[in-house]
Amino acid sequence: MALPRLYAHTRASALRRVRSITVDHSRPSEPSGIPPPLQGIKVLDLTRVLAGPTSTMLLADLGADVIKVEEPSRGDDTRSWYPPAAPLSPDAPEEASHLPPESAYFLAVNRNKRSITVNFKEPEGLAIVHKLVKEADVLVENFISGKLAEFGLGWDDCRKLNPRLIYASITGYGQTGPFKKAAGYDVIVEAEAGLMHITGEPNGPPCKVGVAVTDIATGLYAHGAIMAALLSRQRTGRGVWIDCNLFESQLAGLANIASNYLIAGQEGSRHGTAHPSIVPYQVFPCNDGFIMIGAGNDKQFKLFAEKILERPDLPSDPKFSTNKARVANRQELVSLITETLQKHGRDHWIEKLTGLGVPFGPINTIGQTFAHPQVAARQMVTEVEHPRAGKIKLVSPAVTYNGKRMPISRPPPYLSQHTHEVLTELGYSNEEIADLRQKKVI
Repeated sequence: MALPRLYAHTRASALRRVRSITVDHSRPSEPSGIPPPLQGIKVLDLTRVLAGPTSTMLLADLGADVIKVEEPSRGDDTRSWYPPAAPLSPDAPEEASHLPPESAYFLAVNRNKRSITVNFKEPEGLAIVHKLVKEADVLVENFISGKLAEFGLGWDDCRKLNPRLIYASITGYGQTGPFKKAAGYDVIVEAEAGLMHITGEPNGPPCKVGVAVTDIATGLYAHGAIMAALLSRQRTGRGVWIDCNLFESQLAGLANIASNYLIAGQEGSRHGTAHPSIVPYQVFPCNDGFIMIGAGNDKQFKLFAEKILERPDLPSDPKFSTNKARVANRQELVSLITETLQKHGRDHWIEKLTGLGVPFGPINTIGQTFAHPQVAARQMVTEVEHPRAGKIKLVSPAVTYNGKRMPISRPPPYLSQHTHEVLTELGYSNEEIADLRQKKVI
């Protein structure tokens, strides 16, 4: 891929910074990676859309055998959320020719899993899931509170089958309280739990974040809770019911804004890209684009004023000499910075800011983001072979261990790809499996 002009312009300096970060010859050599820490752990995944699949994907990345149980006719909701979708390969298996294309959304959060389809509303389907529960270490579900219990798959049902089971429930609002039966949607919780109120321009309407951050945060919380429960089980030998939900995850994610209110009674407000407590710390327009500047302390502001604004007088001006003063005189300082930066394009300012010691970053498109030299240097994109779509690109797992990432050993599965395989492992014969297909149980 050709680098956009921005990165072609700064490629040499950027690559020098990449090398300084990723190579440290003073450190002793270490073994490559670590063994998959969850190898041998079986996870029964009864989740769909984003929060639940994110948590189970992270477990799968660490080596767990994640069996994704889907509804037979359509599967995970996100399978139908296209375009965009991956183009179908001419070598796609005939058995899956009736399926729609593989949606980009589904492919994003289901790597390293196996897919089976089971209608557990039918007695024979419920029996299959009960067998899986008996063998599982972890069950993750994101049904409305109490719904799975109606089918015989609630916490009380499952722990009788398997006392060591870790049962993680991901809901909108939790297992208790007046909203326990309410469905959970990222954008609704963004609104209801304060995030949307503080997102957007000061004089504009509330705005959602550009990606479903509440879902993703909840998936991360669930993943961490499951890891903690696995450690607890090593000590106690007992399973546990994990109650994880979007509302509380978002509330916790308000961070300092929540603390400002709880400690000082200070209500949050919208600041656009600006920071309520630091100036300058926001996006500024250049004459051909935008750039983020984050001078978070007096030393950084002094460098910025002297080298970029060419105003060595500002750091000693009482109106701007401290961060508190800069916050009080925000509008005057922001106007001054904006006037200066609009004289040139963002490549000009990136060149001047590089190596200066003042935090900055361009406002990149997604294409520019994936052309970033750090993405290539850190191998943040992995290409895998999908049975229906051929070669596809996925974002790599975000964490390294001794410099190595956990491998993507399985591409995201097509619907029911592993049903026969998993049922065979459970002891079903080919004839029994064929009969279950005929009855549309699987």
